[in-house]
Amino acid sequence: MDNQPNPPDSPGTVPAEAAPPQYPQQPPAYPTGPAQQAPPPSYPAPAGPPAYPGPGAQAPPPAYPQPPAQHAAPPPPPTAQPQIPPQPTAPPPLDPHHISTEQRRVYLKARQRHTDATSLGTLVSYLPHFLASLAVVGLLSLLLPGNGLLSLLAVLAWLLSGLLVFHGPTESVIARRLLRLRPPTPEESARLEPVWREVAARAGIDAHTYTLWIEENDDDLNAVAAAGHIVGVTTCALNRLPNGELAAILAHELGHHVGGHAWASLLGYWYALPGRVAYRVMHLITRTALRVVMFFAFYGAGTVALFFALFLLPVVIIVGAIAYATISSLYGLPLLALLAPYALAYIGRRSELRADDHAAALGFAPMLASVLHKFQQADDAARHQAALAARQAGRKPLKQRRIAKLLATHPDHHTRLNRLQPWLQPQPPR
Repeated sequence: MDNQPNPPDSPGTVPAEAAPPQYPQQPPAYPTGPAQQAPPPSYPAPAGPPAYPGPGAQAPPPAYPQPPAQHAAPPPPPTAQPQIPPQPTAPPPLDPHHISTEQRRVYLKARQRHTDATSLGTLVSYLPHFLASLAVVGLLSLLLPGNGLLSLLAVLAWLLSGLLVFHGPTESVIARRLLRLRPPTPEESARLEPVWREVAARAGIDAHTYTLWIEENDDDLNAVAAAGHIVGVTTCALNRLPNGELAAILAHELGHHVGGHAWASLLGYWYALPGRVAYRVMHLITRTALRVVMFFAFYGAGTVALFFALFLLPVVIIVGAIAYATISSLYGLPLLALLAPYALAYIGRRSELRADDHAAALGFAPMLASVLHKFQQADDAARHQAALAARQAGRKPLKQRRIAKLLATHPDHHTRLNRLQPWLQPQPPR
């Protein structure tokens, strides 16, 4: 039988002789165990190809060698830290007597000043001095040549000279020469003027009417009112007092101006000046003559003493005649000048209390009371030091005489503090 070629395999038929099996190119993957089984520990492999993890576990990325340090990228520049703004600190606590000095609308009074009872009393108390001065000026004017017209003009000129008290340039001379004051520096003005404006605003007074001056005194808390427009304050008060207490003493001095105390005192002093000068001259001549006579009489030079007595006797007689003529022609009124110091001291104490009332009415009573307490403490300390020094020296402490109290121009601090008590009491609601 002839061998025939086998036909191709048809589907569903099995060849008579099976072909050899086809194996895959890759080896089969065998299971490594259940998924929850932990992988075996990894041991450091020697240098060579990386170790591939088995199936079911994610292998970490291979660790590649880092480049050398010299080829490392420069680090990024440090970013600037944001600037934290400083936290606002709490302002220091204000003094209990601090006042606001902010500018506001000011209502001025129609009547800026007046003449109270103490001002009139001052002028009346100076009347004997004025009459004595008028007599002295009249007698001196008789020495002028002419038919009497020059004498009359001289007396009239002296009477009108009192108006210079209210003259601005003359007040400047008085402040500089007599009161030893100076204008404030810009720094002092920056502190003083706002306080003065607040005081004037409360009083309804034009602050520019008055001029501010400074007294170089670092030991005395004080202020002064003089002439018609002078208000002075010490450097001690300006630098050490809070602005409320500084305003209190300025309001006190403004009370002297408003009540007419300042100009009345200066006017009376000016018109009394010729009489006082004449009195001092006559007193000096009389005392010198008596001392010369007593000197030669003590050393036994009777002839010389008699000569000086006879020489000075006419001088004493002339002086006595002038004094008698002055007193008799003015009906003895110049003799009241002996009592004038006591009257002026009493009126001065009353004017101080009125100025305290003016400051208290403006709302400065607590501040003024604080200043008066400081005055009292300073006086107590001074008296204690004086008493201690007297005991160490073996002397008795000196006590203030009654005559000194009568001649005091300022009341004691206890009296002034008691005067302020009604202003310090809480006011009932309206």
